Amino acid sequence: MRKRVLITGGTGFIGSRLCPEMLDRGYELAVLSRQSPSKVRSVCGQVEVINDLESLRSDAGYDAVINLAGEGIADKRWTDQRKQALRNSRIALTNILTDIVNSWAKPPEVMVSGSAVGFYGAQGDNLVTEDTLPHDEFSHQLCKDWEDAALKLQSANVRVCLSRTGVVVGPGGGFLQRMVLPFKFGLGGRLGDGNQYMPWVHRDDVVAALIWMLETPEASGAYNVVSPNPAKNREFTQTLAKVLRRPAIFPVPTAVLKVALGEMSRLLLTGQRAMPARLTESGFKFIYPSLEKALENATN
Repeated sequence: MRKRVLITGGTGFIGSRLCPEMLDRGYELAVLSRQSPSKVRSVCGQVEVINDLESLRSDAGYDAVINLAGEGIADKRWTDQRKQALRNSRIALTNILTDIVNSWAKPPEVMVSGSAVGFYGAQGDNLVTEDTLPHDEFSHQLCKDWEDAALKLQSANVRVCLSRTGVVVGPGGGFLQRMVLPFKFGLGGRLGDGNQYMPWVHRDDVVAALIWMLETPEASGAYNVVSPNPAKNREFTQTLAKVLRRPAIFPVPTAVLKVALGEMSRLLLTGQRAMPARLTESGFKFIYPSLEKALENATN
């Protein structure tokens, strides 16, 4: 019998790659989205489209849930209003989702819920694993509350996995799409002094990790979904320039980023030397462990 999976955030940068992969594997998918069914299916494939989460209250239930919903954290300056919107799109939605899942006739076997390595806050050059103590700041608070909302579903019958995802690169979208254009015109360069770590990961590896969590009965808790080879911003920008055959000679000064972006500049000027310790220990194999190969694929 084919397993039925409910996905939130299915039309996003990760979800749009995850859904076709899961359909190819024989899953039946229902995607929560406010978009029209035709638009959702044009992105995700032949899926059931759920426009109202409340319509699933007291439902028979799904075999699994993958929760990827959330507005882009770097899309707009972090005003108080924007911070609340980020919390609502992640924490408030996840609270509603877990409440509705608890109303189902049969609980799911697993919930895989999104998070980010921003959970750890700024870490400098420290090696960051899933056991690293976080630095308390907005990104940590956002991720922690998001994870806590998902963990309310954890029980003897339901395992919960948390995907602490890094900076995702892949073709046709994500943050890389914003970087490529200035680099193609020879206007790219490092951000600040370039010594901050960028815990990057290729989108195909994110998809593979999410499916691994879904299909591995022993998997539970938090996983850093990042490349085993983290790079500093200086290395990342130089590699991107090499792949695009362009120079990287126009750095953006720290002061300019702070004035332009305010508190949100911390996303670009601080980082985490995050390692996928638990995935690696479990034998997970990355498709793109090399930054250069990942960027070649993402920019072609």
